[in-house]
Amino acid sequence: MKLRPGSFALTALLALFTTIGPLSIDLYIPALPDIARSLAASDAEVQLTISIYIVGFASGQLVYGPLSDRYGRRPVMIAALALFCVAALMCAAAPSIEALLVARFVQGLGASGAIVLARAIIRDLYEGPRAARALSTMAMIMGLAPIVAPLIGGGLQTFSGWRAEFIFIFAAGAIGLTLAALLLPETRHPGAAPQSFADVLASFGVVARHPGFVVHIAMVSLSFAGLFAWISGSSFVLQNLYGLSPLSYGVAFATSASGFIIGTSIAAGIVGRIGIDRTIGLGAMALAAAGLALVGSTLFLPRTGPSLAVPVALYVAGMGLVMPQAFAASLQPFPERAGAASSLGGVIQQSGAAIVGAAVGHAIGTTAWPMVLPMAVAGWLTLAVWYFSRDLRDVN
Repeated sequence: MKLRPGSFALTALLALFTTIGPLSIDLYIPALPDIARSLAASDAEVQLTISIYIVGFASGQLVYGPLSDRYGRRPVMIAALALFCVAALMCAAAPSIEALLVARFVQGLGASGAIVLARAIIRDLYEGPRAARALSTMAMIMGLAPIVAPLIGGGLQTFSGWRAEFIFIFAAGAIGLTLAALLLPETRHPGAAPQSFADVLASFGVVARHPGFVVHIAMVSLSFAGLFAWISGSSFVLQNLYGLSPLSYGVAFATSASGFIIGTSIAAGIVGRIGIDRTIGLGAMALAAAGLALVGSTLFLPRTGPSLAVPVALYVAGMGLVMPQAFAASLQPFPERAGAASSLGGVIQQSGAAIVGAAVGHAIGTTAWPMVLPMAVAGWLTLAVWYFSRDLRDVN
């Protein structure tokens, strides 16, 4: 029996699908130093397993949205989740760092379908502040993954090793695939799809020329790039430089991730009253404040997990206010091209994150600055884009 479109149960199911992305990264982050030792790889090569995943994630988004505009959300979602499950098993069995990199790229291809199609389904069903509230609710549920995943990953790493983490990721994907096959309804508007694949690709041009889309995706991408500096560098900084164990690192990472629950909870409660744009502005201010706090803690505080995790929690709370609202605003002008708009926005977001993540991974040495400075810059740039682009934004 399919879930009723517009129900909270469907929103919760979509949130479950979107947890696959963060789960695929956050759960195995505590194992990065051990993977380097196990596969005789450098820290930079192991960090590349995160960046290559994001490259696959971005590449997949070029395909899934337009395909779902043409063939429907449900069959494309099922295909994406099946690919994700196969790739998770490839990761678990990888005999070398090169094999793991290939498997992670394929895994990113599969995982990207879940979030692209979840956002497109929300746009199929809602618009304006209602869409933003649904995305915030979805993000709030999704935010549990970065809190729980590193704790599970740290435990699995301690007692079973890093390959068990990918078996766990496979099991989560298999559950999502089963639920999609049983419960997910089709929501694509009849007659809304382009008539040829060339038309599908041309949709990207229509979306990219809209100034409101560009501004809102810029804020999404900048804030996410800052987060990805933390995701890419925190395992090495907190374990290799600050001396935390894998399990203690998982606790620190979960502490920082809890800010996302706070931010999305606040957003879901206020966006209907103060509007999308003001909610984004509050988040941008939190991002900038967190950037200052990170610089101050790195300069003046001892090397402990909380000295970084607490300011990052503020940063992630700001993201919880910015990202769901900005993504909803970016999709609002495109009811008939929701898949294409979701894809293009995701590609831009993930591409920037992959570049920042790779740069941080190569620059990490004996200090936290290669991780901290990109976060601070991203927070202030997000606030600057919001403040100086008022004439280009047309949402309430």
